[in-house]
Amino acid sequence: MALPSTIYRFNLDLSDVDRGVYDALELRVAMHPSESLPYLLARVLAFALNHQEGLVFARGGLSQTEDPPLYVEDLTGVRTVWIELGHPTMERLHKASKAVDTVRVYVHKPLSPWLESVRDKGVHRAEHIELIAIEPSFLDALGERLGRNNAWAVVHSEGELYVTIGEETLHGKLGHQRLGG
Repeated sequence: MALPSTIYRFNLDLSDVDRGVYDALELRVAMHPSESLPYLLARVLAFALNHQEGLVFARGGLSQTEDPPLYVEDLTGVRTVWIELGHPTMERLHKASKAVDTVRVYVHKPLSPWLESVRDKGVHRAEHIELIAIEPSFLDALGERLGRNNAWAVVHSEGELYVTIGEETLHGKLGHQRLGG
């Protein structure tokens, strides 16, 4: 018998100064039994950092391997943004870049070994694929404070990420680069 997913609730007070996005988000996120805590937290932060109309988590969660973990669809159902997490394969990035104009990868593990394996391997429009590295120590600190119900104030400004939980504010840097650059 398969283990059930664990549901986490997030009430996020989002202030994305870099994009001029300010909103209150209520998320219910299912953590698959095979999913790591840093991956779950990277999914939640990627959702907040890409918040816009049409943004959704993949239907079917981690068991749905055809869809990206997060994506944006316009009102006609056409995907416009493809968001990957972790270390996707070269083939997956190639497929994503051919399908949509905007591809982002949120990396929650060490970047260098994976980057060496996919860089310069013939990924379509690699120079347009955005890589955003989230510090693993920042995700570890968030994970230590994670509960089933979470109220966070998330502030993104000049590549810096601040998450306030209760009276405590955690700080992490986001590393930005392009796959093909």
